[in-house]
Amino acid sequence: MKAAARANGWFDDGLGHYLRSIRRYDMLSLEEEQSLARRWRDNKDSDAADKLVTSHLRLVVKIAMGYRGYGLPLADLVAEGNVGMVRALDRFDPDRGFRLATYAMWWIRAAINEYVVRSRSLVKIGTTAAQKKLFFNLSKVKHRLHANDDSDLAPETVREIARLLSVPEADVVLMNQRLSGPDNSLNVLPKDGGDSDWQDRLVDPSADQETKFAEKEELEQRRKLLAQSMVHLNDRERHILKRRWLAEKSETLETLSRHFGVSRERVRQIETRAFDKLRKAMRGEAGQTRTQIRARRRPAARRAPRQEPVLVFAD
Repeated sequence: MKAAARANGWFDDGLGHYLRSIRRYDMLSLEEEQSLARRWRDNKDSDAADKLVTSHLRLVVKIAMGYRGYGLPLADLVAEGNVGMVRALDRFDPDRGFRLATYAMWWIRAAINEYVVRSRSLVKIGTTAAQKKLFFNLSKVKHRLHANDDSDLAPETVREIARLLSVPEADVVLMNQRLSGPDNSLNVLPKDGGDSDWQDRLVDPSADQETKFAEKEELEQRRKLLAQSMVHLNDRERHILKRRWLAEKSETLETLSRHFGVSRERVRQIETRAFDKLRKAMRGEAGQTRTQIRARRRPAARRAPRQEPVLVFAD
């Protein structure tokens, strides 16, 4: 809207000038407001929208004043509130029977809340409705419980705050830790000196290439041992083990009992026996593999040098 754009531009001349300027816009009566709102809704009359927005700029300032405790510039809070005012006008229906101020105040607060959460920290603080509720009410509840000076909340205090705000206890602890201390940059040099910053000292939690290769090699070896050991089972034992443990969707004992025409207990017994046979076979295959590896690594015995035959001539 033209009015919102002019209002935001006035901040360049100072907030005081803006506050004095909006006083010249008169409040609208119910009849005037409904008439202008219909002109905007039905015909998109920009002049009507301009009058509706400018007549509510003082409401935006009043709401923004309630957010001064978050350490953000009041001019920015008012500017965000003006954005919420414009959004409210786009969705306002004068035929519902309530005033624009009653409807717009929720949009103004929502816009300012989003700005406060977005600007409070370099780290994203509130992403869900419960976290935003906790962000804006934690200090009030702590003050009510006389826990303002507690950087680490006591367990009973955490439980009480979680009950009052209907949020998980873990969210209370995490939000309190975020709000208790300032943001710290990873690009600053540590106090103990050195040329590398904190970011260079972060440990990569992922596995290195050697570990990944070793894990992949071990997995392939286990699969190979399993395939070699499965030949020691008969057809029914292999079928039961594959369907029970190696299939993407395992079958139940009841399904397998109907397939083989035996009881579920008998299927369970076959499964247990197959496991025992498979375990013994895999141990044997693993032992043979280790023996072969040691044999390849053992240095070959040094052979005695070959002696040439000695010719003896008779006198």
